[in-house]
Amino acid sequence: MVLAYKLTYFAIAALAEPIRFLLSYGGIEFEDNRINKESWPALKPNTPFGQLPILEYNGKVAYQSTAICRYVAKQVNLVGKDDWEDLEIDATVDTITDLRLKLAQYSYETDEKAKKEKEKSILNDALPFYLEKLDAQAEKNNGYLVGGRLTWVDLLFTASLDFINFMAKKDIIANSPNLQKVKQNVVKIPNIKAWLEKRPKDTLQ
Repeated sequence: MVLAYKLTYFAIAALAEPIRFLLSYGGIEFEDNRINKESWPALKPNTPFGQLPILEYNGKVAYQSTAICRYVAKQVNLVGKDDWEDLEIDATVDTITDLRLKLAQYSYETDEKAKKEKEKSILNDALPFYLEKLDAQAEKNNGYLVGGRLTWVDLLFTASLDFINFMAKKDIIANSPNLQKVKQNVVKIPNIKAWLEKRPKDTLQ
């Protein structure tokens, strides 16, 4: 059976997991094409910008993980109810991306002195600031991030947690009760629960 969608990424969660969550939520079957680092150099020149993930559909190739998420969200009806709510969703997605990129600066820093400095500015300052704001947002929206109901940013946030926690070396929402509710509201969805049970038990970051 040839599936309409083929998602290609490395054998980890990271940037592809939100896409996997969204496709799974919508009951859209897809080829979860996980490649190893050894096969990446041969594949890289054939990707649009030398990056993964890519999503293939009917001979077309899409790139940029957030853009792909936004596309799939439209297919599975997890977008905002109007343009303003879409703006709020996009702003929250960008905020989560900002946080992820800051943590990446810390996590992948190889100079120990520089890493110690980033630990203070990122782990001790930036991370609590972002979490406080996002938790308040989730409280305002009754356990969701936008609109008081499930939208694709809730799936993106929950799907990104393994990667973010890996970089922060801790459970970042341990002391954020409303963000815990966001996660709970996502993982209890039958199609998401089924995905979590069947996905490969590989490195989840």
